[in-house]
Amino acid sequence: MAQYLQQKISGDTGGFAAAITAGDRSGVEEQTLIALRQSNLAHLLAISGLHMGLLTGFVFGAVRLLFCLMPPLALRWPVKKLAALAALTAGAGYLLLSGGNVATERAFIMVSVMLGAVLLNRRAITLRAVAAAALIVLLRRPESLLSPGFQMSFAATAALVAVFAALRNSETGLGPRWFRPVMALVISSAVAGAATAPFAAAHFNSVPHYGLAANLLAVPVMGSVVIPAAVLSLCLTPFGLEQAGLTVMRWGLDWILWVARTVSGFDGAVTKVAAPGGWVLPLLAAGFLVLVIWRGRLRVAGALPIAAALWLWAGAERPAVLIAESGGLIGALAPEGRALSRAKGQGFTAEIWLENDGDVATQPEAASRWQSKYSGLPAWEGAGIRLVHAPGQRKVSEVNACSKEEILVTTVEASAPPGCFILTPALLRQTGSIAISESGEVLTARGVSGRRPWNSWQPETAGAATLQELLQRAAKSQ
Repeated sequence: MAQYLQQKISGDTGGFAAAITAGDRSGVEEQTLIALRQSNLAHLLAISGLHMGLLTGFVFGAVRLLFCLMPPLALRWPVKKLAALAALTAGAGYLLLSGGNVATERAFIMVSVMLGAVLLNRRAITLRAVAAAALIVLLRRPESLLSPGFQMSFAATAALVAVFAALRNSETGLGPRWFRPVMALVISSAVAGAATAPFAAAHFNSVPHYGLAANLLAVPVMGSVVIPAAVLSLCLTPFGLEQAGLTVMRWGLDWILWVARTVSGFDGAVTKVAAPGGWVLPLLAAGFLVLVIWRGRLRVAGALPIAAALWLWAGAERPAVLIAESGGLIGALAPEGRALSRAKGQGFTAEIWLENDGDVATQPEAASRWQSKYSGLPAWEGAGIRLVHAPGQRKVSEVNACSKEEILVTTVEASAPPGCFILTPALLRQTGSIAISESGEVLTARGVSGRRPWNSWQPETAGAATLQELLQRAAKSQ
């Protein structure tokens, strides 16, 4: 299916069509992905709640309208339930077509609960339906609770249901009848964006500032042009007329990509933020749930944990030093940002470190921040110690001796020169990656994770303890 769409629709547009239809993103170029992320439109790539909701909603409305055009059927058959069954079947087909990834499965469960409510003569869109869908997802995949997809999806859904239920129950109108769809679009985009923004910033370390405008311009086209055109093309395929639907689909996708590229090109389109501490997201979620679920004036108490979470986030500290598990990269905080010991190599690790710092620098730019040199080797001085990076046997051979304040990090098994404390690959495999705080406290990946049944666990050797003692002595000497 993905190959067929890319043959029929050329370029990035064809790759976009394959992504939203068959779940295959391989045809979307990297620059297009960046533009979609920076304009807050990357959610259109994942086959998730928006796509499943648009598809099943369109099928439900179209089938119900078709039945209503035939009075003998409309007056005798439960056309609303038949339309719900047709929409449920279409959603199941979409799930199978997309490969059944976690996001699509979660979206299918949500629409199944809501369409099931229609079949049982219950209100389809309620917080109870959202809660039931969340419980089903967690019973099937408990680990998804910690995933950004689960958190953002259910945050947006719960917020939308709560806000529109409040508007429905209040006397506040949305203006004249002709203006209500516009207001509904603005409110839904703003509410969903506000609900997902903290989770997106925490997981992806960026805040797109023009995401609301981009979604107002793109999402209606996805719902009113792209999805209906895809369904039309599928219906016309047996007759060899699918190109008519694909042409309309291409127009809609071209517009969305143009919006993404234009908005991402604005000055200050994205702000990078540092990764939050461990308590931030739980506090945010707790406050959000109180605001959404509680009834009465006491719901404003949910603002307290949210305020506490934002305060903790603003004061979050990043490690002064990071050492990769392979020994191939060191990152140390400098006044201008994280300084890296290498301009090339360990690119994924460097990208993650800089991203979690909220740093927009590239790896070569971060590598240019190393200020001191030691025997021709990159070194960093701070907290009373000096970290020397010697990747490779030749670099290690250049170090003849060390002082007691020096730590040598290398990627090969080598004996320590006189006076050196050396972090070799053997030791780093036992400790995992290492983080050192400003106060000299050592945190290892193995110390955080502990024993897990799916990995080969070995107790940490005395190396980590020796490193901790070295840093403590350095701190006391200062």
